[in-house]
Amino acid sequence: MPSFRIEGGHPLNGEVFPSGNKNAALPLMTASLMATGEVTLHNVPQIGDVATMLQLLTSMGVEAESSDGSTLRLRSQGAKRGQLDPELCRRIRASILLAGPMLSRFGAIDLPPPGGDIIGRRRIDTHFLALQAFGVEVEHNDRQYHMRAKAGLRGADVLLDEASVTATENAIMAAVCADGASVIRNAASEPHVQELCLFLRTLGAHIEGLGSNTLHIEGVKELHGGEHTIGPDYLEVVSFIAAGALTGGSMRIVNAGAKYLGMIRLVFKRLGVDWVEDGEDIVIESRNRLEITPDLGGFVPQITAQPWPAFPTDLVSLAIVVASQAEGSVLIHDWMYPSRMFFVDKLVSMGARIILCDPHRCIVEGPVQLIGEVLESPDIRAGMALVLAALAAKGTSIIHNIGQIERGYEGIDEKLRRLGAKIERMPE
Repeated sequence: MPSFRIEGGHPLNGEVFPSGNKNAALPLMTASLMATGEVTLHNVPQIGDVATMLQLLTSMGVEAESSDGSTLRLRSQGAKRGQLDPELCRRIRASILLAGPMLSRFGAIDLPPPGGDIIGRRRIDTHFLALQAFGVEVEHNDRQYHMRAKAGLRGADVLLDEASVTATENAIMAAVCADGASVIRNAASEPHVQELCLFLRTLGAHIEGLGSNTLHIEGVKELHGGEHTIGPDYLEVVSFIAAGALTGGSMRIVNAGAKYLGMIRLVFKRLGVDWVEDGEDIVIESRNRLEITPDLGGFVPQITAQPWPAFPTDLVSLAIVVASQAEGSVLIHDWMYPSRMFFVDKLVSMGARIILCDPHRCIVEGPVQLIGEVLESPDIRAGMALVLAALAAKGTSIIHNIGQIERGYEGIDEKLRRLGAKIERMPE
C-alpha cells in the first residue's frame, strides 16, 4: 500500500473545494435500490468506500454509469437478491445500509458481518431491533444475519435504543415503502441523515420532521427515479479548518456547508480556532492564536463527543491534534468507541504531551513542537489526524497504510499540495 511523505512547517494558503459527504453518498446509493427509475447523484466523492459500495450494488445487477467521476447514474430495475460478497461487506461499515432497501425491495437479505474502522466494538443490535418493529424476522447463523419480512414491511412506532446514524437510516428506508404510517423516535439528525430524507422525498417519499429526533413517515407504494446533488463533507471541511489553523495559513473553503458547523465552531473556539462565514464559504485567517479557554474559575475544560447536533465523535481525533498545539490543558472524552483514542501513542512519539486516562478519555497539554516521525494510519479519522500532525511538525513524516485515509478523503494529497503543503505520495 502506498504512503505519504510530508515535510511539515509550511503554511497552507489558497482556495479549496471539499468533496461530497461520504456518509451521505453511501445511504443514497443503497436507497437507489428502491427506485423504479434511474437515480442520478452529483458530487459523489471518488473514495474507497464509495467504490466498494458500487461493487456491492453492481454484483446484484444494478447498472451504474459515471460520466465525469463525480456524477453517478444508477438503474436498479434489473437488480436481484443474491449472495453478498463477505469480503466486500467486511471492507465497509455501510454494507449494513443494504438491509432496509433490500427488505423493502425483496423482502429478505442475507447479510455478512459489516466491517469498517477498528475503533472498538460497534454495536448493530439497534438495526435489528428497529427492523423487527416493521415485521422483520432476524436470525444469526452461518456467520450471517438472515432477515425476512414474510408478510411485507408494516408501518410502526419505533423507539431506537440509541441515536445510531446508520440504524436511523435503515429504519427510514424500511418505513418509506412500508404499509401504513411510521414514527421513528430518538432518531439521529446528522446532516447526512437529513440529506437521505431530502433525497427520498425527491423520489416520492413522505417524510416529516427533518433535523429533529422524531420522524413521521407515511408509506408509499413505490419510489420513482430522481436527481440529487450531495452536499459537502463537513468532516473534510473541519479537517481543512484545522490544517489552516495548525500551519498558520489563510484559506477559503468553498461551499463548506457553514450552517451545519455551529457546535463544532463553539468547540474549536475553546481551542483558539475560529473562522469567518462568507455565505456558504468559510474563511480561515492566519491570526488564529491557538489557546485553550479554561472553564470559569480556571478549571480544565472538557470536550465530549455527543450525538448531533453536539460535537461529533468523528472529529475527536482532529481535536486532539489541535489541542496539542494550543496553549493550556483540556480533557477530551469520547464515550462511544473504546479504541478511538488508541492512536495517541503515535502523537506522543512525535512529542505531544498527552495522558491517556482510560480507553475513552485523554488529557492534552500544549503547545509542543511536534517532530516528524514514521507512522501508520489505523483508521480514517485517526489517519487524517496524523496528516494534520505531520503538517504541523518540524521535519519529515512518513505515514503508511494511507488506504485507510483514502477510504474517506478524496484526493487529499492533491488538495493539500494545491494549498502549499509539501506532501508526496510514495509508491507501495
